[in-house]
Amino acid sequence: MGRGRCCPSNYLRFSSSFRFVSTNTASESARNLTIELTDICSKGLTKQAFDTFHHQIWADPPLFSHLIQSCIPLNSPFLGKQLHSLVVTSGSSKVRFISNHLLNMYCKFGELQAVVSLYNIMVVKNVTSRNLLINGYLLAGDLDGARQLFDEMRERNVATWNVVVAGFIQFEFNEEGLYLYREMHVSGFRPDDFTLSSVLRGCAGLKSLLVGRQVHCCVVKCGFGFHLVVGSSLAHMYMKCGSLEEGERVIKSMPIRNVVAWNTLIAGNAQSGYSESVLALYCMMKMAGSRPDKITFVSVLSSCSELATLGQGQQIHVDVIKTGASADVSVISTLISMYSRCGCLEDSIKIFLKCEVADHVLWSSMIAAYGFHGLGEEAVELFEQMEKEGLEPNDFTFLSLLYACSHCGLKDKGLEFFKLMTEKYGIKPGVQHYTCTVDLLSRAGCLNEAEAMIKSMPVKGDSIIWKTLLSACKIYKNADMARRVAEEVLKLDPQDSASYVLLANIHASEKSWHSVSEVRKIMRDRRVKKEPGVSWLEIRNQVHQFCMSDKELTAEMKSHGYVPDTSLVLHDMDNEEKEYSLSHHSEKMAIAFALMNTTAGTPIRVMKNLRICSDCHVAIKVISEIIVRYASRFHHFQNGKCSCRDYW
Repeated sequence: MGRGRCCPSNYLRFSSSFRFVSTNTASESARNLTIELTDICSKGLTKQAFDTFHHQIWADPPLFSHLIQSCIPLNSPFLGKQLHSLVVTSGSSKVRFISNHLLNMYCKFGELQAVVSLYNIMVVKNVTSRNLLINGYLLAGDLDGARQLFDEMRERNVATWNVVVAGFIQFEFNEEGLYLYREMHVSGFRPDDFTLSSVLRGCAGLKSLLVGRQVHCCVVKCGFGFHLVVGSSLAHMYMKCGSLEEGERVIKSMPIRNVVAWNTLIAGNAQSGYSESVLALYCMMKMAGSRPDKITFVSVLSSCSELATLGQGQQIHVDVIKTGASADVSVISTLISMYSRCGCLEDSIKIFLKCEVADHVLWSSMIAAYGFHGLGEEAVELFEQMEKEGLEPNDFTFLSLLYACSHCGLKDKGLEFFKLMTEKYGIKPGVQHYTCTVDLLSRAGCLNEAEAMIKSMPVKGDSIIWKTLLSACKIYKNADMARRVAEEVLKLDPQDSASYVLLANIHASEKSWHSVSEVRKIMRDRRVKKEPGVSWLEIRNQVHQFCMSDKELTAEMKSHGYVPDTSLVLHDMDNEEKEYSLSHHSEKMAIAFALMNTTAGTPIRVMKNLRICSDCHVAIKVISEIIVRYASRFHHFQNGKCSCRDYW
């Protein structure tokens, strides 16, 4: 077939005639042609670009490079292979420049076999060709093959080192990546912005502040102290290593802050638990004229989830829609979580049902939302539907399922899912999966089975899994096991105040006041302070916090049948004093404030940093229609009943 008549597909069509561009064409015209071709390709209009300029491309084959590059963001190997066939037909496959572009394209598509085949038939190769071959092995996950090729290379440049350093760090072989960086220095190569950004990510992965500071010195020496990308990587490193102040100092020293810099600053505060700062920084970012992207929204919406600030979450949802980020799976998933954790499960369901993308992340988020609100049966039903849709669950899906089952008394179903996770899907359970399963057994009263699971599991247990069992010992008043389990918890985390309080509660329920005093003395000796109970709620976009007591509210509740559960008080005192002690609980004050400042029928959503006690649980039943969230789940109170059916 003649070159001008080649028509391999409906995607790219050739005119039957063509003309050669004279070699005497003015350089300005050539530049204009390149700019226009590049502009069309950058918009993903590869076919249109070829239809418009096929005469010029056919006469000047190096222009194929623009078309080849445009296939990568389109993620279209099929289109790329068509262009490869046209390159061969044009007779320009021997041009090293074009072959290198084809190598890069196949690397990005992860087609290692195509990369190797093309490299082997290339007549003329250079160091760039070999760099691309190494990158092909790395992107395919063959780190051994990449390292072998690198070791065999006689000629290397900075790009060669960048490929291997970034490749190993990308796969979290951070120590190997940093070792290669040291070799690069010894070999006399000067790192560039790409090298330093990669190395800083490796330091962040290792959480090595000492090495990170050494690299910071290198950043300054190499003149990249005010570089946007390097500066953002540097700030990220400090924040991941737990030095938020140093990270913020780096960002604030940058003369210009782009969206990456803002995202680094916001994400660092979010990871450090400074949710209020995140929302303040988001407002500053918008005032500075930076346009938030999907990464921004994930961090900011997650902070709204932590604070349960529904009003601000709704405002940010509007920004999500305005910026066009509402089609992104990660943003949709975060919105589902945000509305769920703010007590608006119905809004989470609406967002989930409107989404047309079939993605396991979204389904897993919705399963987690059901579990967080104590709707275990709905979570199980959604999982079964997910399997029918052909979506493969991941470790987070099963974590959400186990959590939902543990809070609804679905012991047998939960154990079935734990078995399904390992046997059918080959997912290796982590500490969190075992913690949920221990919680599942503990809540069902199977304390011995729960303890046996902790001792036999292949991964090392943490203080949380032992504390889960300790909490169940309180529910079932098993003081002997509680003492044994408390020892394990305090070995791992001697400053965990919740464990001391749980143990003291168990002794108090047995009226063993001497043991309670001993526990409190240990706390004093070790300078362990009990975390104060704080409740908050949002009224008309303003957050109110409470940690006070109220006698009048208690008297009013008694008239409606409320009987204080004085067994929870950790001191030996008369009933009147015990009742007064219970009235200090912050959620009661928050509810009283809400009743005084909202109209009838307005939903009352109260959040608490600690687990709600059984006395408050009984009290809220007789007050009103209220939604209460503590760290691990929601309780919906209505008509004297709770959604948890008293299984919590």
